[in-house]
Amino acid sequence: MSSEGDQGEGADVLYYWDYLHLDGLLNAQTPKSAEHGDVIHDELIFIAVHQTSELWFKQVLFELDSVLKLMDQDPIPERDLGIVLSRLQRINVIQRLLVLQLDVLETMTPLDFLDFRSMLLPASGFQSVQFRLIENTFGLLDRDRLRIEGHRYIATLRHDHVDLVTRSERSPSFFDHVERWLSRTPFLQTRNFDFVATYRDLVKAKHDATRSSLVDNPERLAVFEAGVSKFDAVLDESVWERDVEQGTRRLSYGAFMAALFINLYRDEPILHMPYLVLTAIVDIDEAFTMWRERHALMAHRMLGRLTGTAGSGYDYLDQTAHSYAPFKDLFDVATYLLPRASLPRLPDSLANDLDFRTS
Repeated sequence: MSSEGDQGEGADVLYYWDYLHLDGLLNAQTPKSAEHGDVIHDELIFIAVHQTSELWFKQVLFELDSVLKLMDQDPIPERDLGIVLSRLQRINVIQRLLVLQLDVLETMTPLDFLDFRSMLLPASGFQSVQFRLIENTFGLLDRDRLRIEGHRYIATLRHDHVDLVTRSERSPSFFDHVERWLSRTPFLQTRNFDFVATYRDLVKAKHDATRSSLVDNPERLAVFEAGVSKFDAVLDESVWERDVEQGTRRLSYGAFMAALFINLYRDEPILHMPYLVLTAIVDIDEAFTMWRERHALMAHRMLGRLTGTAGSGYDYLDQTAHSYAPFKDLFDVATYLLPRASLPRLPDSLANDLDFRTS
């Protein structure tokens, strides 16, 4: 950046203020309370935090759109997968910042908010079109959304925004691209190795051994069997497919088993980058949950049990925090992990394919 005094007066010389369009940006805060007399002091911080959030939402969408373009390749070049990872990690850092911004907003007390809240009706943060676009682009399905007073989320949006978010519902999401990417994983079945069959045999053998050791302890055996039932879906593809049809799982069986394989054999050099990508995806999904939970707590703090301006409120927001997780199947991978020491050794030919070698 040039030092003070280096800038000339010519029209073609780029000036910091003009580059950032600060005339428009810093004059975009127009408190409604000003229309009713004196500006209520805390309305400015309310506007500033929400406007800043929308700027970060714009950046998240920008990163997500670029990731979708990179993942819309078959195959995805390793170099591009590294770019995907860096942009997913950037999204996660932005998400953490969004959560921290709520600390700033909570320097306003509930009574401070009450001073101008009625002036905001019927506008609501529920009408954040960009956040709805983020949800759809990331992979949240309309079928999994909670209805608000019996209506779909688009009921509170302006007509042009309804068209915009509806188009995003119909477009391939990040979830769709991830599922296709996982489904193409080439190492699960080779001439000398069948990961799914090997994994099933190993798990069944471990379960049988544990049953034998608990045969004289019916209570512990019952607890063990209850835990074993969680493996039914990975040991029997038809059970998994039934769960997908019922909506309790979403990834295809092949995609999930690929994710499991990557997690189990992540120390193999060529699988380390895919493992980091899957970790970043879980980080983002978790951060969305954290933001929603924090938002719900803030709503409770500010409004108590009152309904928000668009019919939402603490109860609604709290439910979304626990149900809006497109990649919950990736969280479930931990259920089916095995200790490294018990993993079957990969055939030399496959181990060589998973390594980085120089001639």
